[in-house]
Parts: sequence; structure tokens; C-alpha cells
Amino acid sequence: MIDSLAKRKILIHLVVSITALIIVILILVSWLAAYTNHGETVTVPNIKGMKYAELKEFLGNKNLDVKISDSSMFVLDKGPGIVIEQDPRPNEQVKEGRTIYVSITRTVPPQVKMPNLIDVSQRQAEAILFSYGLRLGSMIYKPDLAKGAILEMSCNGKSLQPGQSIAKGSRIDLVLGDGVGVTDVAVPNLLNLSLEEAVFVLKGSALNVGEVFYPPGKLDSINFFVVEQTPMPGDSVFIKQGESVSLKVVYQNKTEKRYEY
Repeated sequence: MIDSLAKRKILIHLVVSITALIIVILILVSWLAAYTNHGETVTVPNIKGMKYAELKEFLGNKNLDVKISDSSMFVLDKGPGIVIEQDPRPNEQVKEGRTIYVSITRTVPPQVKMPNLIDVSQRQAEAILFSYGLRLGSMIYKPDLAKGAILEMSCNGKSLQPGQSIAKGSRIDLVLGDGVGVTDVAVPNLLNLSLEEAVFVLKGSALNVGEVFYPPGKLDSINFFVVEQTPMPGDSVFIKQGESVSLKVVYQNKTEKRYEY
């Protein structure tokens, strides 16, 4: 009888202990779930291209935090403090309060040496600027016989010299020659000259050959002679160096001594 009562008490104590343990475990699991926001997730937004200064408020409204993991990168076509990478990636599911780590562009761009663009063409200048991490700004033309050649370089209105330090990503303004000089020259008389002679005279006067009007079906330039020119020659007719003179030519058949228009 005594043994039976003892066994019963032990069994009751065992049941009570197991029940209490289960209750404690359930309470602990519930507390942990609440503490870790179990089952509460948010979708990570795409923040690439956004300014870091805007992220605190933007992500705070989504119960997410943000920290910078890298700020040493420079991207030519992006300003300072722009997000270029993020972890976790967009559209991933994370728990509320998760920290998003971002890589942003440098606030202060690195310095580069200004390349020498003097006397190079516009196309070459663009390629060289790009290779140095610089941008092409405005292009200003001024009278100079070197048409399309770079004459001066500047940034924000200040003249630049080759080798001078400048912030990467800066816009470089260029002054180019327009192919026309500042000196006035008298229009030479080209009438009755062969086309080859006329071209030679124009080059000697620092002038260019403009449009040439040929007679139809004739290709032999040796037998072309000038019969009209624009502008016409004259003692008081002057144009700028580098400007053009248009010509009308006829074909002279030397054998038959006749002109064809």
C-alpha cells in the first residue's frame, strides 16, 4: 500500500514537472518569436542610383536600416554619394530592421593630370578626355586657319595647362579654330586659269576651293579652265583667310580648240 502511494506521488510529480517544462518551453518559443519578429518580412527595394542622403528616411519608412560598406569608387557619369551596389539585392525578403549595406560613389573625386589637347582634332580630344576620366564641355570656335584644331583648354572659365591637376569627371571646354583667319586678303583673279592653277593660287593666298561647277560628263581636270568665280576679283574685294572661292569651269578641247559648257 505504501509502495503504491509512493509510486503514485512520484508519477504525479513527474507529470507536473513535464507539464511545467512544456509550458515554459512554449512561453520561451513565443517570446523568441516575438523578439525576432518571426514571420514578419519585408521586400528589399531597389535603391541603386539613389542618393545616400535620401536613404535614411526612405528605408526607415520600410523598417530597414542602411550602412556604407564602400565609398571609394568613382563612376564618370554619376555624381557623388550615389548608390551603385547594395546587399541584400533588390526584391529579396528580409526581416524588419535588417541593415542594407551599400557601395556609393566618392564624395570627393580623385585628381588626374590634364592631357595635352593642343593642335589635336575634336574627335581625338574626345577620346583622350574619356580615357582620362574627363568630360567634353562646350566648344567655342574662333578665327584660326587650323580648322577644327584645339587652340585652348579651360574648366569653369579658368584656362588649363597640360599636366595641371584637375578633378576626375570635370567638364573641359575647348576653343577650336574655325578654319578662317583674322587677316583680310584680296580675292585673286582666277579667270582663264586652269583648275589646277586656280587651286594653287588659292592655297598661296590661304584660301580654300569652294564648290566647283563642272560641265556635264567631263572628268579630265587637266582641260578644265575657270570662266566664273565667286566672289569676283577686284581691287576692293577682300575676304578672310581660310574662306572659300567657288568656281565655274569649262572643258577646253585642245585638239579641236573649242569650249564645252
